Amino acid sequence: MKRLFIFNLFYIILFTNFNIAYSISPDVFIQSTVNRASQILSENISKEEKINKLKIIAKETVDIRGIGFYSLGSARKNLDDEQKNTYSNLFEHYFLKSFSSRLAEYTNPEIEVKSKQILNNNYTIVNSILIATNERPEVKIDWRVYTKNQDNPLIRDLIIEGLSLARTQKEEFSSILNSNDGNINSLFIILEEFSKN
Repeated sequence: MKRLFIFNLFYIILFTNFNIAYSISPDVFIQSTVNRASQILSENISKEEKINKLKIIAKETVDIRGIGFYSLGSARKNLDDEQKNTYSNLFEHYFLKSFSSRLAEYTNPEIEVKSKQILNNNYTIVNSILIATNERPEVKIDWRVYTKNQDNPLIRDLIIEGLSLARTQKEEFSSILNSNDGNINSLFIILEEFSKN
């Protein structure tokens, strides 16, 4: 009986510590993520190798599917399951290429987290700055972090000097669809062509 009690106590402590070890505050999560990216960008490797490593980080830390369907706006309601799967795959390739190729242009971006603002149980805004250099001024960057699962926070948006990248993406996709009578295939073609080039 005593042995069973000790075993149960050990299990509770182990389980509790496991949760604590893998729970991460949104500001720590963002600082850790940008530090990882900065380390890759400072490595003496080819641009292609940097892009591949940055894609891995993005897959782990960004809610690509969530951003994708947000970017699609109300048009997502008209898609069947097959079209949703097609769009998700195309958007992921589009996002990863766009994100990693742009970021790979930086040699060593230093981003410093300054504060965080908890909006509700699902979202926290993390405030940071891109530290100024002789070549560029200081840039304010806010991160919208999805925190419903505190053990696995995910980036849902990047707001640079007040400009939401997710909202900008949504407006661009809306313009494409409006110019093509709402035909989702027109957007599919553009996303596919971008990924191939």
